[in-house]
Amino acid sequence: MTEPGAFVEDYLLALLARASHAASAGFHARLRALGVAVPVWRVLASLSGQPRQVGELSRLCLMQQPTMSKLLDRMAAEGLVRRERQGRAVRIALTPEGAALAARLVAEARAHEAALLARHAEGAPALKALLRALIPPSG
Repeated sequence: MTEPGAFVEDYLLALLARASHAASAGFHARLRALGVAVPVWRVLASLSGQPRQVGELSRLCLMQQPTMSKLLDRMAAEGLVRRERQGRAVRIALTPEGAALAARLVAEARAHEAALLARHAEGAPALKALLRALIPPSG
């Protein structure tokens, strides 16, 4: 018999959640200091390099589509994103202001990631490969 709490302390999903929270804390604090909400950051990072459809953004940013649509409305009003119609499809793209902010934040995120992974350099490639393998191809 295991002692109370032991299951959660060794449960893969709980470990992933706790590790994500711990690894993200410093960067999320930096975002707050810059006045950027985490969901806005996720959209900016997801659009960095290419426009995307709302459904794809929702999946990448871990949001329900109605919530994503409301966030995109706010971001459009702030001049960070624009909607582009391509036939029947609507794609979301960064404005020049949004692209500049995304580039700055991506650079900070890369630096944060590098510092985090430097503490575990020997296992970092295998860890990233394992995490990618856990995510279904469409997700």
